[in-house]
Amino acid sequence: MIEQMKVASSSSPSSVAGAISSIFRTQTHLDIDTVGAGSLNQAIKAIAIARGFLVPSGIDLVVSPSFKEIEIDGKEKTAVRLHIEKK
Repeated sequence: MIEQMKVASSSSPSSVAGAISSIFRTQTHLDIDTVGAGSLNQAIKAIAIARGFLVPSGIDLVVSPSFKEIEIDGKEKTAVRLHIEKK
């Protein structure tokens, strides 16, 4: 099963990076959904920080972005999904 996470523009990149690092110590895949430039920015920063935590222990990450239609408050929105895998 693939873990899923949502990141908001108000999310702390350091906190999200800690969560990503924790997930990849036991899992091999993670999907992060973002809506808007601010949340995508925070997610990318968090992934970069998480790589810094994980690479010394031999775990590297690969990110594949895609678009996904989601519903928020009854309205269709386009999200950017970041599919992350262990390398």
